[in-house]
Amino acid sequence: MSSTASSFTFADLFAGIGGFAAALRAFGGMPVYSVEVDEAAARVYELNWGHSPLGDITADANDGVMNVPAHDILAAGFPCQPFSKSGAQRGMDETRGTLFWNILKIIDAHHPPVVILENVRNLAGPRHRHELQVIIEQLRAAGYHVSEEPSVFSPHLLPLELGGRPHVRERVFITASYDPDGMGDLDPPPAVTNRSLREAEEWSLEADLPLDPDPHAAGCDLSADEVRWINAWDDWVTMMWCLRRAEAARTGDPLRKLPGFPIWSDAWVLLDNLEIPAETPAWKANFLRKNAALYTDHKAEFDAWYQRHGVAGFPVSRRKFEWQAQSAERLWDCVMQLRPSGIRAKRPTHLPALVAITQTPVIGPRKRRLSPREAARLQGLPDGFTFGEQAAAATYKQLGNGVNVGAVWHVLREHVRRDEAILKRTPTGRRILQTILEAPTSPDEVLDDVVRASQRGQ
Repeated sequence: MSSTASSFTFADLFAGIGGFAAALRAFGGMPVYSVEVDEAAARVYELNWGHSPLGDITADANDGVMNVPAHDILAAGFPCQPFSKSGAQRGMDETRGTLFWNILKIIDAHHPPVVILENVRNLAGPRHRHELQVIIEQLRAAGYHVSEEPSVFSPHLLPLELGGRPHVRERVFITASYDPDGMGDLDPPPAVTNRSLREAEEWSLEADLPLDPDPHAAGCDLSADEVRWINAWDDWVTMMWCLRRAEAARTGDPLRKLPGFPIWSDAWVLLDNLEIPAETPAWKANFLRKNAALYTDHKAEFDAWYQRHGVAGFPVSRRKFEWQAQSAERLWDCVMQLRPSGIRAKRPTHLPALVAITQTPVIGPRKRRLSPREAARLQGLPDGFTFGEQAAAATYKQLGNGVNVGAVWHVLREHVRRDEAILKRTPTGRRILQTILEAPTSPDEVLDDVVRASQRGQ
């Protein structure tokens, strides 16, 4: 499909169910290529975007093979495979065998005017600094204007009217513009900064997500065991607040918050009996000491609670608890994740990042899990977006692997604003600028119509 006077073309790599496609098509972009290796995700993509992306980028972009057509914007939520640290000076050879190498083959073949890559937050952390540096160096070697510092952004930092969502999901975005003449800054600032653009301090899940009108969404009920575990820790939270209030009344000191460190009931021993092996990591030794001190202060109450709820019979991960809900009065007032590290509680103002494994958030006031439709809204997909007849577990996995539509919308808009002088130098760049900068302020204004039109094959 060729460009028109008011649109751009794009290639959608590692396409998943189409988070990038949602943002780019809502901007007015026209797809010329998409690829996704997962069959279930490709089926959902086809249901909503009118064509199947099923395929393998390693077969379509390789030595001597280039099945990806020319395009204006390249988008890729690529897996981050580690590069060899021994090859820091080996240039493109170092990326060979990683999926980023296939992206580079496409870039070298077509030099799309704009590239937007997305990855997990850890890519910008110290453990992956080398991998990030290789990516930046290779993009610059290919003639791209790209910041040394990537954009880190989360949809909860955007107001609802700009496509934001009550979803704490920090992701790394690497954005670049083709600048073979080197007209831009040697090291430009990142397209966006990791700061809030909202005036209101808190989100409302009920109104801003919104939650489903039916409080008992089908298939989202908690099991009897899950209710029992949450009830037990709800009782612990109530007990701790009672202990804190009694302490404040006795001493005249301000009311203390509940402990913010991980609570490990298996580590409840008196301080005098605490033994920490020499090889114990410092972080773990610190938590062991804190748990022992807490238990020593409240041994009678903790022992009674432990026996009352039969905590010894809980799975190991359910004998652990993380309170991050500040002044909430009850656990059932919170949103929760049943994690391998324990039951984590947060205030019900926003939701933690969806992940591609079984940690679907529990909505405490509804006493159920987040529904698939609510999870789709959390990623910025409209209610008309369909997942077909697949199991809810598959939908949660796909959404956990996906990119948030509002975050892509914001990052791409800010990127073309930053590189406006570079993009204005070519007809294609000017077309991208016009299309993106004249689009609505939020994908929500047009996305439902775009999805429905795509589903009808228009």
